[in-house]
Order: sequence, then structure tokens, then C-alpha cells
Amino acid sequence: METSLEAEEAIQDTDAGTLEVRVKQVRYEGNGINSYEFTSPSGEKLPPFEAGSHIDIHLKNGAIRQYSLCNSPAERNRYVIAVLKDEAGRGGSRAMHDDVAAGDIVTISRPRNHFALDGNAKRVILIAGGIGVTPLKAMAHELDTHHVEFEMHYCARNREAAAFSDEFSAMERDGRLHYHFDDGDKRKQLDIMKLLAQPAPGTHVYYCGPSGFMKACADAASHWPKGTVHFEHFKAPDQPKRTPASAESADGCDVTIASTGQVVHLSAGQSLADALDAAGVDVPTSCCAGLCATCKVRYLEGEVEHNDFILSDEERRDYLTACVSRPVSSTLVLDL
Repeated sequence: METSLEAEEAIQDTDAGTLEVRVKQVRYEGNGINSYEFTSPSGEKLPPFEAGSHIDIHLKNGAIRQYSLCNSPAERNRYVIAVLKDEAGRGGSRAMHDDVAAGDIVTISRPRNHFALDGNAKRVILIAGGIGVTPLKAMAHELDTHHVEFEMHYCARNREAAAFSDEFSAMERDGRLHYHFDDGDKRKQLDIMKLLAQPAPGTHVYYCGPSGFMKACADAASHWPKGTVHFEHFKAPDQPKRTPASAESADGCDVTIASTGQVVHLSAGQSLADALDAAGVDVPTSCCAGLCATCKVRYLEGEVEHNDFILSDEERRDYLTACVSRPVSSTLVLDL
């Protein structure tokens, strides 16, 4: 538990609510994978974080991308992320690899967590696919610190494609970390159905990875009790096209800004985020896929079709994500 003095000594926010940090180290972790260590430029402690948290990175090209913190939450002197360079992606990972170097000052957000460990778990199964290992690595550190029993399964093409081999060596030796290298051969893949065949009282499952891996985990864990299975997408899965019955009306929707009374007309087929931006209403966006909650907004009136992968059912009663949520009523009132 941190004291109030420790909190006062933490690095201060900028006026925009972001933090300025220095890139202390960029390190090769595996094929196409670099880790980035951030510290306070003046040596203060960084704001605390929980396992499963991510930060926004403000890149030089103006883009904002989210990356999971993968070091131990007990470390107040640094944040560590790992980035797989994706040549087919939207450019964020390429910008990280090409433009971010040791010594640079980088703007980041405070840590946010939509993938938290359940404090009631007696035992935890962590299942990582590729770079999806990053939030689970932080979880392994936290579970180890609090002496919670866990096992971790790390699926990758081969050992060269697996990150953090040095840090994971102790967990591998003591049998808590199990690698599964398939070299592209499905017969060598982890049998997730077998692993999750029998739910055990007090056991929770956490998984993160690419879309096919996520579907395999979801199918294997479908019979587990509600509240014991937790996951985080780092890429939006394919969704079926909306049918006319679930889409907004052809006339669109009038969106009212509660604080000013301004009415923004949302045309059919237009994203709420785009309509607000065009009208000069500031709602920050990042992933534009319903994954990060950067554009999370409270709504006061109206009916909404939620297409995100981050909000809980409880949150959806009051909040929407402007990038992918669609009003299905003719009016919508936002708490802005």
C-alpha cells in the first residue's frame, strides 16, 4: 500500500492529463519484437498500475496506440511494453520500431485497466498467443508476488518468435510456464479443449492473442462458470454485417450535447465519432475498433447498439464507445 507521501512523489501529469517519460532502453525480445522501457525524466516514481493495464502512446506521426504494460506492477520506477512490428497493420507498430529510440521523450497516458485480475481467484490459468503474452506476463508477476497458484501456456510459432525468454526462464524451470511451438503445424498446437475441459472451483482463465486463437479459447471455455473467464482482444474480430433490423434508421439520429444543447445530426452509415469531430465536439479516439475505450462516453437518453469488445454489460447501460456504437433511436443525448 503506497503512502500519501509516495503518491506526492510520483511523476506529475501534464496539463492535458498525459505523462512525459523517457525511453530508457529499447531491447530486442524476439523475431520482430522490441521491448521499450519508460522512466521518469527526473527520476520520480510513475503512477501505479495493475496487471492487465495498458497505456496510450502518442506517436510522432500523430497516431495514438495502446500497448499493455508487461513488467511487474510492483515496479514504480518504470513501465515496459513490447511491440511486434506488423507490416500489414495500421502503422503504429512500424512507427514504434522505426521512430522511437533510447533517450527520446514520449507522451503517454496514465495506465488504464479493462483486463484486471480477479482478487478472489485461488488458481489462475494464463493462455497467451504470440504478442498477446504482454498483459499475461504482468499478471504472472503479480500472481507470483501475491503467492497465487498459476500456470501459463505460451503459444508461438517457434522459440525465436517468443518474447522475454530470459525473464521467463525461471518460470519455465519450475514448471509454471509451458511453451507450445507449432512451427505452423496444427498438430503441434496446444490442445485448448483438453486444457479447459474441466472447470475447477476457484480457478479463473485469462487469455489474449490473435483472432483465431481467441475463438479457440472462447469455444474451449464456453462451459466455464460465468465470471471465471476473462480475455482481451488486441485486434477486433470479424463481425457479421448488421441487418436492417439492427441498423439505425435511414433518417439517421439527432445527437444532443447535454452541456451546451448543441444538436449534431448523425447520418445513416456515419460513425458517431466522425459526426462529433466534424461538429467540433472533442471526443478522443484511438483504435476506432471498440477495443480501447479511449472514446468511452456516457449517454443520458436514447437506445444504442453496442459493437465494442471492451465494455461490460453493466457499463453499456450508461456508456457507449463513439467509434463503433450506433444509436437505434431517433435521438441520443450525450453527457458532454
